[in-house]
Amino acid sequence: MASAAKAAVEAVQDGVKKLAVKEGSTNVLERRLFFIPSFKIYGSVAGFYDFGPPGCAIKQNVTQLWRQHFILEESMLEVECPAVTPEAVLKASGHVDRFTDFMVTDAKTGDCHRADHLLKAALEALLEDPKAGLMPEKKSEAEDVLARIDELDGPGLGAALTKYGVKAPETKNDISAPFPFNLMFKTSIGPKGDTVGYLRPETAQGIFVNFKDLLYYNGGKLPFAAAQIGQSYRNEISPRAGLLRVREFTQAEIEHFVNPDDKDHPKFASVQDVTPLLFSCALQTNEAKRPEAMSLGDAVAQKIIANQTLAYFIGRTYLFLVGIGIASERLRFRQHLPNEMAHYAEDCWDAEVECSYGWVECVGLADRSAYDLRAHSAASKTPLEAYEKFAEPRYEQVLVAKPNKAAIGKQFKKEGKPLQESLDALTQEDAACIKKSFDEGKPATVSAGGRDFEVTPALLDIKQEEQKLSGRKFTPSVIEPSFGIGRIIYCMFEHAYYARESNEDKSVFRFKAAVAPLKAAVFPLVQQPELNATARSISAALTRAGLANTVDTTGTTIGKRYARTDELGVPYDITVDRTTIDGDGSVTLRERDTTAQVRVHQDAVAELVQQLVTGAVTWQMVLDTHPAQQPAAEDNT
Repeated sequence: MASAAKAAVEAVQDGVKKLAVKEGSTNVLERRLFFIPSFKIYGSVAGFYDFGPPGCAIKQNVTQLWRQHFILEESMLEVECPAVTPEAVLKASGHVDRFTDFMVTDAKTGDCHRADHLLKAALEALLEDPKAGLMPEKKSEAEDVLARIDELDGPGLGAALTKYGVKAPETKNDISAPFPFNLMFKTSIGPKGDTVGYLRPETAQGIFVNFKDLLYYNGGKLPFAAAQIGQSYRNEISPRAGLLRVREFTQAEIEHFVNPDDKDHPKFASVQDVTPLLFSCALQTNEAKRPEAMSLGDAVAQKIIANQTLAYFIGRTYLFLVGIGIASERLRFRQHLPNEMAHYAEDCWDAEVECSYGWVECVGLADRSAYDLRAHSAASKTPLEAYEKFAEPRYEQVLVAKPNKAAIGKQFKKEGKPLQESLDALTQEDAACIKKSFDEGKPATVSAGGRDFEVTPALLDIKQEEQKLSGRKFTPSVIEPSFGIGRIIYCMFEHAYYARESNEDKSVFRFKAAVAPLKAAVFPLVQQPELNATARSISAALTRAGLANTVDTTGTTIGKRYARTDELGVPYDITVDRTTIDGDGSVTLRERDTTAQVRVHQDAVAELVQQLVTGAVTWQMVLDTHPAQQPAAEDNT
């Protein structure tokens, strides 16, 4: 009982702390224009945000670091594809038919709400309410439903909403049964508007439809990866939580194409000792329901992660997120449960980051097998395959499919042409599926030309023959890491935020120097022409060194100017004083988090800051090699 009471107290304290971080950071983020609601003077529109000057800088820094960490490190092929996508592409990928969330409406007002969000909020409130008096079995049942919300279909969500008496959040009115709502923004292409299109819901499809050309560009060799950073659009039912759920957002996606029979990675050894928190299916379904730290090498050896390539990208993702400022103890990789995983996927994991809104999915990492390329091959009638040449010729049993052209023409007339073309292009996998249906005494369904055809053995003869093969064609598997840049940045904001112990009214963002919107700020101690001129000269030197910086000549106290730059997360402040002009030419260099100060010659300070930002030297090394400067009385930070 004592331990339970202690856990309850700690949970309350943790909740209070998270709320303080959320409120404090949100206040600074909006006040200092990191991001603000879009169209603010017109009342704003939910789910849209503008990045202000510091937000833009941070976003550009994060995406550039992502590009360096993944695209350059792995020699990926970067592409940029249109956001407007023809319906045929998204029909083939399944988005037109299945890219949905379940929605409910207020029975009286008609207001729309996401069904899973309402259920989650109701269950969390129930579990946190000490007055609910839940019996252990009822509590366990509620926790189980909460853990499986993403697995529930429409009827399942409806049953749970009814069981727990969920009402509309604002009005407390009854709600409708859940029904599917497609999340894509529909548009038209061309002056007549007769070509249907959509704003892309993800950047991945542009990579898949370019696979054939990208493979050629890569010399026909596998494995290789293609990547894209760009805007995606989802018509969210009820956007909330700031940058965590918006209608337009930046994605950074990788499609790593690999031989399905060989998913080892040549650089896996470089991450096999990385030890992130893994929340496997087994750990999610046991009594404790807690993630555990495990090396990626052990996770692959124990078959917890399906293959080396997927584990390699989990490791690289961990290093990237921690490198830009995500706290490692608040980062976990959660494996999709069996009912949650797509039928074609071999294994899927989400990188989840804890913030004031709970655990937030920021990166999805999936082994999608060959689903996407096969879907686009079938719909476009363009084989999206790779070729593997054998070291020595092989004799193998292959399926040979021979369409009966005369029978197809007689039965389907002119409509049979697309069927004929589809049967001529059958892959071994497709032929095997059709043969299985024939062997079971059933016709097979083949999609072609926008309709489904019923194919019988009279129309298609499939036989197994032994052939001498010097190589084979196959559809590659795809390992897909998909990054939500906005979500990552928001979680990074919360992890970087704190208030000074000496003065809780003074907010600080401890951004990594590479991420910070400005690397340095230059201050004349007081408003004097000579000091201002020297400050601008130092700023110019910083700019030549490639360092974003600002000059503050407002003349307010140095302490207030330090506080302003701390709120922006600027790691280094440079102060020009009379000693700079009349003395030894040195300036004060201040580090944000320790507030420690040293004297550095004005001609050397730009180069030193550059070395600090790049990591060539550490702040401790600077403290050890430069004379200390005592803070002025007015620096009350």
